[in-house]
Amino acid sequence: MRQQAEANICSEKDFAALTQDRQWRQVNRTMRLNNNQPEALIETLHAVQDTFGFLDHQAMAYVAHVLRVPLSRVYAVATFYHYFSLKPPGEHSCVVCMGTACYIGGSSALLDQIQQSAAIGPGETSKDGKVSLVVARCLGSCGLAPAAVFDGRVAGKLNPALMEEQLERWLSHDPEA
Repeated sequence: MRQQAEANICSEKDFAALTQDRQWRQVNRTMRLNNNQPEALIETLHAVQDTFGFLDHQAMAYVAHVLRVPLSRVYAVATFYHYFSLKPPGEHSCVVCMGTACYIGGSSALLDQIQQSAAIGPGETSKDGKVSLVVARCLGSCGLAPAAVFDGRVAGKLNPALMEEQLERWLSHDPEA
């Protein structure tokens, strides 16, 4: 029954094409190194995310098929961890920490600022594809509270004005951003 449902999502022909695709080689290698065991699910999803930037429905169906796990389990894991994204990322990413120290330090004001300026909410990407917003429970940078991560770089002691400056650089196509 599960295989029939997955076949409706991706045909065997689609799966065969993925085994030959250059970008899928690293993902397939990850699964092979783990003997295509279901326990390799998280590691495999990391490989997909690292290769393509997000997990789409076809990728999750393929991983479920190869690792012999229900698609619902793949989806559950992909939606449980904030690292995984089901949508293509924006050109720039902003991760706002909402941990206790950052929240007390004013991270909710940072979040409000980016939501206003870029017209997006947590887990969304701006319509122009420039900025993606993610909320994290804790970045582990409590001494820098409130903190955020801009394109992989941690920034601390932020305020709404500094958040706005970063967003303006991104949205104005500043190469220094």
